[in-house]
Amino acid sequence: QVQPVESGGGSVQAGGSLRLSCAASGFILRGNDMVWYRQAPGKQRELVARISTGGTTNYADSVKGRFTVSRDNAKNTVYLQMNSLKPEDTAVYYCNTEVRVLRQIWGQGTQVTVSS
Repeated sequence: QVQPVESGGGSVQAGGSLRLSCAASGFILRGNDMVWYRQAPGKQRELVARISTGGTTNYADSVKGRFTVSRDNAKNTVYLQMNSLKPEDTAVYYCNTEVRVLRQIWGQGTQVTVSS
């Protein structure tokens, strides 16, 4: 893919889990820190997690201990494992490079809906 493409969203009940995937070209993945953002209805887009090219991870306080970001360079894929989901996690989730974020270039995202 020329740009990262997200998949894996869906509808789950509170307490459930989902794993989001982000497929990107090897060129994009190997050369960039990758980030996951989300945007809930009526709210600004927010950073959820970051993984560096070296595998260092960072998380928003709201998801620490529940979400895990990882990368599989052999499969050219970044993952976001989401456990113990809450209704407030409901949002469209976007995978991106930080360069594209600075340029405000976004993909379609994938919808995650958590019901109580």
